[in-house]
Amino acid sequence: MTTTPLTLAAAPPAKGPYSAAVRAGDWLVFAGQIGIDPESGALVPGGMEAEAARIFATLDALIAEAGATKADLARVAIFVTDLAQFPPINEAYEVFLEGARPARTTVQVAALPAGASIEVEIWIHTA
Repeated sequence: MTTTPLTLAAAPPAKGPYSAAVRAGDWLVFAGQIGIDPESGALVPGGMEAEAARIFATLDALIAEAGATKADLARVAIFVTDLAQFPPINEAYEVFLEGARPARTTVQVAALPAGASIEVEIWIHTA
């Protein structure tokens, strides 16, 4: 199976040798998103909750632009720098899902790009 990079206007520009999203057969695989303000290109201020709100808004736009829905979500990976801060993120995540229930992994990590507190990666099945 070959992968095809996707060019999505809603995706912040990649800051390295990777694609923001790829199609691999029936799968859409999205690189991890951090809370980047699309206008300034900087991390949104306000910590984990503000970053999560920005991430979920970006993911909403990416999912729609890719022609998918949240019902197509198969896997979500959430990386946080402090699991103690996760309860409010989990609440925002549940609102974002709109009833979808994909598989999810949540892990605490030592650090994330740009000093982010949270990063979210998604996989969508389109068949």
